Amino acid sequence: MHTDSVLTVGLGDRAYDIIVGRDLLDRADTLATLHLADRHVIIVSDHNVAAHHMERLAMACGRVARRCDTLTVAAGEASKNMQVLSDLLEDILALGVDRGVMLVALGGGVVGDLVGFAAASLLRGVDFIQVPSSLLAQVDSSVGGKTGVNAAAGKNLIGAFHQPRLVLADTALLDTLPDRELRAGYAEIVKYGLLGDSDFFEWLEAHGADVLARAPEALSHAILTSCAAKARIVEADEREAGQRALLNLGHTFGHAFEAVAGYDGSLLHGEAIAAGMGLAFDLATYMDLCSGQDSARAKAHLEASGLASGLAGIPVGNASTQTLIGLMGRDKKVRNGTMHFVLPRRIGDSFVCDSVTVEALQHVLEAGE
Repeated sequence: MHTDSVLTVGLGDRAYDIIVGRDLLDRADTLATLHLADRHVIIVSDHNVAAHHMERLAMACGRVARRCDTLTVAAGEASKNMQVLSDLLEDILALGVDRGVMLVALGGGVVGDLVGFAAASLLRGVDFIQVPSSLLAQVDSSVGGKTGVNAAAGKNLIGAFHQPRLVLADTALLDTLPDRELRAGYAEIVKYGLLGDSDFFEWLEAHGADVLARAPEALSHAILTSCAAKARIVEADEREAGQRALLNLGHTFGHAFEAVAGYDGSLLHGEAIAAGMGLAFDLATYMDLCSGQDSARAKAHLEASGLASGLAGIPVGNASTQTLIGLMGRDKKVRNGTMHFVLPRRIGDSFVCDSVTVEALQHVLEAGE
C-alpha cells in the first residue's frame, strides 16, 4: 500500500501537483498517465543518476508513451552552461520531436534547471516533468518554474520561468544520495524555517538529525513542509516581483561563493547557501536588525548539521572581499544598481533590504574569514 502525499501549486491553468512518496519511479506510468500517454517522451539525466535510475523510469514511461528516448549529460554544476544546453537541444531535435513532446528531467538541481530551460526554449516552449533525485531538488529547485544556466558573470543569469506539468519526488531516490549531497539539500530545508516558519525551525532543531539519518517519517515531513512553503510563495509571486525574493535568503552571498569556487564540485550549492545564510544573520546583527541571540541559534543549527555557517568553512580560496562584493553586485537581485539582500529580523521573519552598504558587507566578510 503506497501512501503518497500530493500538494498542488495553484497557478490557474498552469497549476500542477507535487507528489511525494516512495517508489514513484516504478509507478510513473500510473501517476503521470495524463502527461505521458501516447506522447513522445524524452528522459534526460546525468551519468551518475542514470546509472541508478534511468532504466526503471524509462520502463515505466514506455508502458504508456508512444515513444520513449533517453539522453544523458555530464554530472555536476559545470553542465549548467550554454554549450551543454545547445548540445542537448540539438540532440533532442535530432530525435524528430514536435510540440507534443514531453521532456522529463531525472536528476538534481543541475539537470532540472537545464532540462527546464531546454523545455522553455525548444520550439518556443514544450511541456516537462520534474523527477528530482536529490534532497535539494526535491525541496527547492524542482518546484516553482525557475530554469536556467550559469554564465561567466555569475550563477543562473540566463534562464526563463517555465513551470513543470508535474513533480514526482520519490524519496527512495535519496537512498543512494551521498551524505554530503544530503546535507547540502538540508540547508535549503533549514532556509524555509529561518525565512518564514519559526515553528518548523524549532522542529528541525529537535528532528534535523533524524532527517539527516534518512528516517522516513522525518524526511517526508521535512520535504512536504518545504514544498508547501515554496508552493504558497510561488502562488503569491510567481515571477519574483516581491515575496518570492524571500526564498533567496543566503543566496546573494552563496552565489558569489559558488562563482569564486568555479562550479567544480568543491563547493556544493547547499553548502554555499548555508554559509550565505550564516552571513545574512551576521549582517542583520551588525545592522541592528536582528538579535545576536537569534543569529547564534541559526548558525549553531547549521554547524550541528555539518554545514559551515560562514566563510571560514568553505573553499573560496584567497578571493578578496572586493571580488566577492563585485560578484554580489552582478546578482539577479540587483535592481537599478542597488543590491538587495534578504535579511532576517528574527528566526522565521525575513525581508528584502535595499540599504546594505559596502562598508557593512566588508565588515561582515572580513570578520568571517
